[in-house]
Amino acid sequence: MKKHIPNLITCMNVTSGTVAIYAAFHGHLYLAAWLVILAMVFDFFDGFAARLLHVKSEMGKELDSLADMVSFGVMPSVMAFFLIRDLGYSGGGLFTVNSWQGAFMYVPFLVPAFSAYRLAKFNLDVRQTHSFIGLPTPSNALFWVMLVFTRYYQEEFFTAMWGKPWLLALFALVLAILLISEIPMFSLKLTSFSWNGNALLYCFLGAVIIGFVVWGVKALSCMIPVYILISCYDFKRVWNWRFWGILVVLFLLLNWAAAFIVFPAYLIVLIVKLTARADQ
Repeated sequence: MKKHIPNLITCMNVTSGTVAIYAAFHGHLYLAAWLVILAMVFDFFDGFAARLLHVKSEMGKELDSLADMVSFGVMPSVMAFFLIRDLGYSGGGLFTVNSWQGAFMYVPFLVPAFSAYRLAKFNLDVRQTHSFIGLPTPSNALFWVMLVFTRYYQEEFFTAMWGKPWLLALFALVLAILLISEIPMFSLKLTSFSWNGNALLYCFLGAVIIGFVVWGVKALSCMIPVYILISCYDFKRVWNWRFWGILVVLFLLLNWAAAFIVFPAYLIVLIVKLTARADQ
């Protein structure tokens, strides 16, 4: 009986994702976002239960990927679609001023295809046991969930920073490409409680908590971009052209609002570098 418990939890994941899609298409995007959070909870506990009960199986591994495909592959594209679509209304019609802009809301439909490729690759990639190669699908889903929450709780900030259809379409495309990229991303799971080996994770979580306390929900909309940015920093190199290049692009795209991403990311990198030198 106990061997079926992790699979049952995984099925709750895919059920949450399915109901979330239904809710989104019936105008309840905020509820749908919470259902994705619920799916993430189930996604965490199915693996935890499998390890606790010592019932890991190949079937469970495949079932987990299928569930993730629905909750973190299809559902993020649905959230992105509705966020872009809702920004496109003008004068009571959908993209009535510039009809060509309607193409932006279909860009997120690329996300499920890239997610499927990533999930299939993840099951075969032995390099991703303690860290990730490319953006994890739950992280992509979490970005869009936080955008929904930001629009719901702090609409003025959402409009100022993220309220451009072309910008959200561009982020959807970039995040989709990052799903299958070869860029190393640090794991959000603790392997131990020591500072060494977890400094980046501790600093990131600390920045998320402080940001939420100081700025509220709007800080959470920058959480995944910060995660991606600090993952792109190579602490073994003197010059990090990729890191600084992304900083420049962010300021070009977001103007002053880029500081919500750049400032915490640079602060995290600085703290990790200083503590690493102190340990030496």
